[in-house]
Parts: sequence; structure tokens; C-alpha cells
Amino acid sequence: MRSREYDIEFRERSTRVRDCGTGLLILAAFLWGWCAILLLTSYSVETRGGHTDECASRLFTEGGTANEGRWRGDYCADERDWPEALAILGLSLPVSLVGTALFTTGHVSRRMSGHTQAMRELDRIADEHEKRSGA
Repeated sequence: MRSREYDIEFRERSTRVRDCGTGLLILAAFLWGWCAILLLTSYSVETRGGHTDECASRLFTEGGTANEGRWRGDYCADERDWPEALAILGLSLPVSLVGTALFTTGHVSRRMSGHTQAMRELDRIADEHEKRSGA
């Protein structure tokens, strides 16, 4: 295999690795968004009597409906629990780390391949110049 064909194949592999990393970063962003929605938005729950109660967000409540309602018989405390949001956030961390590593590896490999090709081209031009000036 000639160096040009190998270089093209190397760039294609690097692009695939970078795209895979991009996909994982998008997935991590989706998980972060889901966690933010669970923590920052208000929500409503249906009680046993069929009524609908409005609940404050889990993060911006001051001990009201979302955090201290369980002992008062409030249904808000059971609807959105902290472990669910933290599990989603915990799942996003390895996904984002692997995505960042793959994206960086693919991008740097592609850039280095371009740099190597430019160096080969400069060497070729310098060799042609030496041949002309030496003759």
C-alpha cells in the first residue's frame, strides 16, 4: 500500500473516531438536559382522590412541596426523587469522558495527518528546487 492510500484510510478512520466521539458528546448533552429538566422544572402529580397538585422544582424549593411533603402526605416528594436525577447525571459522566477522548483523538489524528502531508509536499518542492539549482 502506498503512503497516499494509507493516509486516506487513516483520515477516514480518524473521521469515524471523531464522529463517534461527537455522537457520545451529544448523548451526554441529552442526559445533562434531562437531569436539568428533572431538577429545574415544576411538575404536577395526581393524588389518590383524582385531584392534580402542582409541585415546585426539586432544586429551587425551600423545603416546600418537593422536599418535606412526604411526612405531610404530599405526593410531590415521591414523584421526582433525587436518586433518579443523580443517576442520570452519573451516567452522563463516563459518556462525556469517552466522547471527549474519542473526539480529541480523531481530531488530532486528522490534523497531524494533514500536517504530515504538508511536510511531504514541502520536502518534494525543496527537492525539485535543489535539482533545478544544482543542474
